[in-house]
Amino acid sequence: MLKRMFLVIGLLLLVIGGLGFIKYRQIQTAIAQGGSFTPPPTAVTTVIAKRAVWPSTLSLIGTAAAIQGVTVSADLPGTVAKINFDSGKAVRTGDVLVELDTRQERAQLAAAESDRDLARINYGREQQLVKEGVVPKSEYDNAFAQQKSTEAKVGEIEATIDRKTIRAPFSGILGIRQINLGQYLAAGQAIVPLQSLNPIYVNFGVPQQDAPRIRIGSTLRVTSDDVPGVHFNGRVTAVDSVVDQTTRNIQVQATLENPGSRLRPGMYVQVELSVGTNRDVIGLPASAIAYAPYGNSVYVVTEMKDPKGKAYKGVRQQFVTIDGSRGDQVAVVSGLNPGDEVVSSGAFKLRNGTPVMVNNSVQPPNSPKPNPEEG
Repeated sequence: MLKRMFLVIGLLLLVIGGLGFIKYRQIQTAIAQGGSFTPPPTAVTTVIAKRAVWPSTLSLIGTAAAIQGVTVSADLPGTVAKINFDSGKAVRTGDVLVELDTRQERAQLAAAESDRDLARINYGREQQLVKEGVVPKSEYDNAFAQQKSTEAKVGEIEATIDRKTIRAPFSGILGIRQINLGQYLAAGQAIVPLQSLNPIYVNFGVPQQDAPRIRIGSTLRVTSDDVPGVHFNGRVTAVDSVVDQTTRNIQVQATLENPGSRLRPGMYVQVELSVGTNRDVIGLPASAIAYAPYGNSVYVVTEMKDPKGKAYKGVRQQFVTIDGSRGDQVAVVSGLNPGDEVVSSGAFKLRNGTPVMVNNSVQPPNSPKPNPEEG
């Protein structure tokens, strides 16, 4: 009985040992296969680094503003008798926009003119009599003062009538009418906005470190997503005397022609401001840059060898210095050489030594002057 038990135990140990040996061999084989496993290459697109001459510019965001802009309002209270404009129309300096009711003032003017005429007659009579010595000089002086007083009264009423005729203070484009015929207007009540749109201002902030590079007369190029395919050229006409304590920017104002009044006050625009001479850069699509706090980098495609000495096409990470952008491109000023093959898309999947397969059938946008109408 005891002999049989030892036999069974021996058989069990033999089976367990055999199974353990088999599993050990399987693990060893898997480790060996894993060590020799080569991951499949990652599909990427590439561009060849080329030198280009870029103008030295700052890319900024600005806001269009009217050179002259007001809300035309009533100078004196009164009832609207005539409206001589349509919303959104162009007007010239001095065009009559609104006429208020002046019937009462005109009646007062007629009475004042009658008093003035009588005072003139009395003054002429007193002037003759004082020469003849018939009346004292004091009566002549009273007649002269009365004439001046009545003339001033007439002038005052005429000025009131004129102030109730509301005119365009300058040439421009009207906004939306805010009054109706027969409406009573209080003094200062809004009638219609008026903006002078050509030429037009563009205001933008420049970082304080770039402020010394700004000069009156510097040229700039303005574009807007709301006016696709059109650019506007202008010049810097004013630089603020203080730096904003919140943004650390200095405000700059440029003046530019605005044919067709395409730019409107309040519109956001993109500004490219010239700040120096042209410079040599390598222009790459923005998608080629791997941005990181410790430095920006690109991946350069090159021939590599695996641990067994087999050659393959892989990538190495290359840190670069960038300075500005233009259209779809960024300017690389150091870290690359002309002729380097740089990964333009798919870089986020890469690490140093990653094997790659180049497929340039579809490329990311890479134009320094993209046309917004494309795509």
